[in-house]
Amino acid sequence: MSISIGVVGAGQFAPSFLRLWTAHPDVTEVRLTDVLPDRLAEMAERLGVKVTYSSFEDMLASDVDAVAIFTQRWLHGEMAIQALQAGKHVYSTVPMAIEADQIARIIELVKETGLTYMMGETSFYYPSSVYCREKLDKGEFGRVFYCEGDYVHDMDLGFYAAYQYSGGEEWKKTASFPPMLYPTHAVGNVLSVTGQHATHVSCIGVQDDRGDGVFDKDVSQFGNDFSNATALFKLADGGVMRTNEMRRVGYPSHIRESRLRVFGTEGSFEQLATTTVWQTKEGVEDISQLMETKPSGDLEDEDLANVDPALRDAFLSGLSPVHDRDRLPKEFAGLHNGHEGSHHFLADDFVRAVVDKAVPPVNAWVAARYTLPGIFAHKSAQQGGVQLEIPDHGDAPA
Repeated sequence: MSISIGVVGAGQFAPSFLRLWTAHPDVTEVRLTDVLPDRLAEMAERLGVKVTYSSFEDMLASDVDAVAIFTQRWLHGEMAIQALQAGKHVYSTVPMAIEADQIARIIELVKETGLTYMMGETSFYYPSSVYCREKLDKGEFGRVFYCEGDYVHDMDLGFYAAYQYSGGEEWKKTASFPPMLYPTHAVGNVLSVTGQHATHVSCIGVQDDRGDGVFDKDVSQFGNDFSNATALFKLADGGVMRTNEMRRVGYPSHIRESRLRVFGTEGSFEQLATTTVWQTKEGVEDISQLMETKPSGDLEDEDLANVDPALRDAFLSGLSPVHDRDRLPKEFAGLHNGHEGSHHFLADDFVRAVVDKAVPPVNAWVAARYTLPGIFAHKSAQQGGVQLEIPDHGDAPA
């Protein structure tokens, strides 16, 4: 079996995945659509995409097998629902959705249709997550009782340009996107290691004071004025998770956006911008080299033309020493990777799930557990930090 994939959105992420899926031995054809005709035509010509559509609806009406949603983050939930209703397998960039009822509907549709849904959460494949899962499997953490997952990305380091690129003249309305509604790099980094899920949350949001019209309630499409937020979660096994979503912070997010800390009774793991350590009661081991994802691949200069220089390092990473290169298609060798080595695995795992009729690692149920904590954290922050219960949809069917 082989499949065709329709990419929705000719933006900053599209070139990497168009190239990977074009090279994949189980993908027969890659197609493309975008709401901006000029952008669509330019990317299709440059990357050799022969079939394009003038709208998402036209793509859904076609015989394409699967769609990959690379649109603005608040659109993912509704577009995934439309695609599943149209009988298409779905790959969605993060977050899964920004409303709890959209998440419930996606899970319901996956149950009803048997179609594949996968959320493209990069942190599942970060060297930090891979390393910590291996340590946990070996019992070297002991009992894990406390974790921290941070997504620390200052607006000044590329985010202004990214929102201007995607938002047009009224970009400030959407640049105020609530930090906790983009939780999966922080939450997923932790939960991909522990396999747990969050049951309760209390969150404090920090009101922005830059005064530039971003994170201004009177301007914001989301009525949001929080630029930073910190949440404390209770996990199902009685453990604790803390996450930070920061958009105004003196931190080199162009070096590392996501940071992980895992504390167990026998061992612990801590990650800073350039240093990572494994620690036991006996001492400290610097494992920074194991986390390195040196640039590799053939992403062209034109592919990065619309990516702010402060963001380009993330789009140019390769594989780390802890990644399993052997499990990837040989056709990916030498192709561009990105976001701490995750792109190759994301592209292949989606195809494998559809073709092999398998459940992908970040399936609809796992995606819900990575996304719902942030939705309820934001609700908590809006209510001054009140503790809220987080709904859970259970584990994916075997």
